[in-house]
Amino acid sequence: MLHSLTKLQRYYLYYTGSFLAFVLSLAVLEDHGMPPRWIGYAFLFFTISMYAAIGIASRTSDVSEYYVAGRRVPAFFNGMATGADWMSAASFMGLAGTLYLSGFQGLAYVIGWTGGFVLVALLLAPYLRRFGQYTIPDFLGARYGGTAIRLVAVGAAILASFIYVVAQIYGVGVITSRFVSLQFEIGVFVGLAGILVCSFLGGMRAVTWTQVAQYVILIVAYVTPVAILSYNVTGIPVPQLVYGKVLQQVTQLENRLFDTPAEIEVRTLYHARADDYAQKIMQLPESLRLEREQLSTQINQLKASDSQMRDIVALERQRRELPHDPDQARLIWEAEMFSAIERSKPPIHHAEAFPAEDPEEQLAQRINFLALIFCLTVGTAALPHVLIRYYTTPTVSQARESVFWSLLLILILYMTAPAYAVFAKYEVLSNLADLPIAKLPSWVAAWTKVGLVTIEDINRDGILQLAELSMNPDVIVLATPEIAGMPYVVSGLVAAGALAAALSTADGLLLTITSALSHDVYYRILRPDASTQLRLVISKSMLLVVAVLAATVAAEKPGTILSMVAWAFSIAGSAFFPALVLGIFWSRATRTGALTGMLAGVMLTIYYIVRVEFDGIPWLGISGIKMAPWFHVQSSSAGVFGVCAGFIIIVIVSLMTKPYPEAQSFLNGIRRSKSGSGG
Repeated sequence: MLHSLTKLQRYYLYYTGSFLAFVLSLAVLEDHGMPPRWIGYAFLFFTISMYAAIGIASRTSDVSEYYVAGRRVPAFFNGMATGADWMSAASFMGLAGTLYLSGFQGLAYVIGWTGGFVLVALLLAPYLRRFGQYTIPDFLGARYGGTAIRLVAVGAAILASFIYVVAQIYGVGVITSRFVSLQFEIGVFVGLAGILVCSFLGGMRAVTWTQVAQYVILIVAYVTPVAILSYNVTGIPVPQLVYGKVLQQVTQLENRLFDTPAEIEVRTLYHARADDYAQKIMQLPESLRLEREQLSTQINQLKASDSQMRDIVALERQRRELPHDPDQARLIWEAEMFSAIERSKPPIHHAEAFPAEDPEEQLAQRINFLALIFCLTVGTAALPHVLIRYYTTPTVSQARESVFWSLLLILILYMTAPAYAVFAKYEVLSNLADLPIAKLPSWVAAWTKVGLVTIEDINRDGILQLAELSMNPDVIVLATPEIAGMPYVVSGLVAAGALAAALSTADGLLLTITSALSHDVYYRILRPDASTQLRLVISKSMLLVVAVLAATVAAEKPGTILSMVAWAFSIAGSAFFPALVLGIFWSRATRTGALTGMLAGVMLTIYYIVRVEFDGIPWLGISGIKMAPWFHVQSSSAGVFGVCAGFIIIVIVSLMTKPYPEAQSFLNGIRRSKSGSGG
């Protein structure tokens, strides 16, 4: 074992060395005039071909290797793989962006996501490893008995993982569309090819060893730009230690910039625009007809008065882009109105906790902060693609040890994210605010083209006020090297890291979905006599179908990365956490109790997300369903209701129904002495 471990470590040291040499050689080539687009292509090609090489080298037709990497992954490497599996596009791109936009409030993600691993180590990982099968539905099926619970578990695993995988593929689309100049929709499918290369051939075995490689790239890529930035600003290249000092400078800049006369004027103009849209929405359909008539009149007047062709074309485009009917007008104008309201609000001070004008709003912010921490903690401890990783270690003690390594390796990123947000904000406030719009740096135009940065000179003074700049949170990490004026090779490195983060998580998720379908449904329920070869063929076919479906949904840009991920956590938490925890620690929990609890929890969570987040479901012809949140809880924390309902219903129904006779012997089996080597 020691020999193979040192051999493994040697392999990954060579790999890390070659990656760093590749980055340095690109830096030298850039210095000698290599165009940025080529650097983007070089990173894309090098990293995906590296993953492909590992994927091909790890191909397997053994079921145990395909589903759980032969249960031979040492704790440290499993920790690295879990780290990469865990650090998705949401952690890599979304976390620092959310901290940038919402300051203190964003810390809920850091606390919730790390807290979840403590629950995993204490409550779940050792018992799952000792049980020693392949999937979470396997565990629930064995604990509670029967096919129904397995099917509900499969449905919930697929739903949570699918929403999560859509967010990863969306992240891939953002990266490729900016750095390789592909159209967003095409970028999504290019990323898909990268995902399939790893997981298609070797399943969990290939995914594990690829994820170890991806961890190396994503952590180097995440820490490098913020370390350079920290050195430039403070003279010390350890951002985690010095960002407090920079935060004080950010606060001074905020105090100076937030309430200048020009900023207040811009916010007032946005407020007036929001009122304007509210009026137009109330007067539909008449307001739409009037708008069309006014534009036609203006166009005719310009044509008659020999005006410049440019003005006429601009107005004609405006008329063409008008909504076709009142329903479409309502949707578009409401979105515009909410966007204007958002921009008219006074900006949030980065270091201020729960900034609000009145006590009720402050209470709502506190409730959401705690509710989100709860959902993310419980969701982390119930995510099938993370829990499945603890089936891959050789022993139970190594399962616990690998949770320790996972948390330590994830900590590097989570300690850096708040520093990222502060340094990026410092750069924007000191170098962008009050700059003439004609002299804005080139990165602004590049990201505007992708649609993640918008600038509008609403007061027409030719100078950029902060309220006129809108940045999607997903752009902060990717744009930081450009914001700080670093060489393009650093931007390429960050894009490669973000790609590694998105691909590693997408691989783990797709594997969870396909093993749920091929192992839990096809093999366990439909064809228990199916041959090994047939099971793997079914699994690989499912992988293709699910991947293409997810890419198609991602191409529609359904939400920001972080909001989609928060929904996935709420769904996973409400489906699995009560049933798993009570199943392990309470022998009286029954099949009927678990079944009703899981169904009620998931249904309540989905109902809440849909009703609070969306006003209609166009493809079902449903509209006007939006409701006010209960107790101020936003849709990203919907799991609070689902998890509580799950626990209460499982307990009540279990006490009213007959216990499962084999439960006690099953529990004795998974609770036997901790030192055991497991299943």
